[in-house]
Amino acid sequence: MNFAGFKLRNNLFVAPMAGVTDRPFRQLCKSLGAGLAVSEMVTSNSLLYGSAKTRRRADHQGETDPVSVQIAGADPRMMAEAARYNVDGGAQIIDINMGCPAKKVCNVMAGSALMQDESLVARILAAVVEAVPGTPVTLKFRTGWNRDNRNAPAIAHIAEDCGIRAIAIHGRTRADQYQGEAEYDTIALVKSRLGIPVIANGDITTPQKARFVLDATGADGIMIGRAAQGRPWIFREIEHFLATGEILPAPTAAEIHLILRRHLADLYAFYGEETGVKIARKHISWYTRGLIGAAQFRHAMNRLASVELQLEAADEFFLGYAAANDQLSYDQAERGVLAA
Repeated sequence: MNFAGFKLRNNLFVAPMAGVTDRPFRQLCKSLGAGLAVSEMVTSNSLLYGSAKTRRRADHQGETDPVSVQIAGADPRMMAEAARYNVDGGAQIIDINMGCPAKKVCNVMAGSALMQDESLVARILAAVVEAVPGTPVTLKFRTGWNRDNRNAPAIAHIAEDCGIRAIAIHGRTRADQYQGEAEYDTIALVKSRLGIPVIANGDITTPQKARFVLDATGADGIMIGRAAQGRPWIFREIEHFLATGEILPAPTAAEIHLILRRHLADLYAFYGEETGVKIARKHISWYTRGLIGAAQFRHAMNRLASVELQLEAADEFFLGYAAANDQLSYDQAERGVLAA
């Protein structure tokens, strides 16, 4: 797929998720079939550039191209400065957050709260595009502020007029948060009226749903967020289904274990052991979701405070589960993981 001047493996995107889409997760999803992964949002407040959190979020060392960094804020000047700062730090695409529904973001008129002020939206988009000439700028937003104010078509036209190269739309309003079901009619309407690529987002959890959303919206691609938590191989499953119409076999416990092991090693290296162990807990919980005995395992694992104990517990759980439930050997699983 050609996207914002880059040739991607496919039209499957990893949605930016705070506290999730760090560099280890982005790299893992790319290796398992994602065409592009957008970073978790980086603040536009220059006073926080030196914080450990912001430095980590702006760390793209060794990341597979293209590097897409999402910035968040409500002041055009600060957003422009943030765009320049991140391009200087290695960002190849700047993505603007107008989709986050979190109260702490919306309360400062950032994220999806910006959709209430179309004039401010225009000023922010124009300022960011002008600040980074030669660097494509993209935009992520929702269908509207609430169900009575679905102004995504208006925001989309503003974006195109300001020089935004592509947009991603989540099929819920800000008021919906993540409740109910995503709707795709608004995305289809936007796509029918726009000349730039439109990426559909929201409730895409299976290869079949991916096919449905692409057909229903006419979108140029799809963006997957929560469904990839603990299941980064969803991208290769969707990629295979869209290409062949066939469903790949579900990964065995042995393969999940090997993917988890690789993910944990990257988390420990990226965050350091103390923080890495804490960050890893939620990922381990997601990887074990739905497996027999997982609830008891997670309860015990969340109290472990060292890399060694955490790895030992994960190994014990997966080796025991694989021995009881899997037919595929670890050698076979490892070949599959390395081939991804």
